[in-house]
Amino acid sequence: MPAATSILRIKFLRDESRDNPPTVATPGSAGLDLRAAIDTDRLTVAPGDRVAVPTGIAIEIDAPDVAGFVYSRSGLGAKHGLTVAQGVGVIDPDYRGEITVWLLNTSKEPVTIARHERIAQLVLAPIVRPVITPVEELGDTSRGSGGFGHTGKA
Repeated sequence: MPAATSILRIKFLRDESRDNPPTVATPGSAGLDLRAAIDTDRLTVAPGDRVAVPTGIAIEIDAPDVAGFVYSRSGLGAKHGLTVAQGVGVIDPDYRGEITVWLLNTSKEPVTIARHERIAQLVLAPIVRPVITPVEELGDTSRGSGGFGHTGKA
């Protein structure tokens, strides 16, 4: 089955961003790597600090039921503790401003990123808009309202 495609229009807001566009690392990559369009050569994030990192791009997705989701790069997060601050950033289909990635340093050491370094990944995914229906009761399931850890450790 062929992969779904969507046209992604990219507006480059800085000349250097045009020279360092979002790219996929491999043919099988799910996301486009977003790059830091910072004004300095390097930016250091202290332990526990958050920083807003511009990407130098704005996007337009040609499908109204597709949104952009900004995820941490697994290597940057796992190896260096630099993650997307809010977990996942959502880029609504009608947003046309610059994509800014908020990074959080979860490590105990300062982490430095360089200008044009890959800092996060943009994944396009379909969205479902619910029709809200107030009800007095919800349907029964075998799980019911069992929450965190209700099935045990094993």
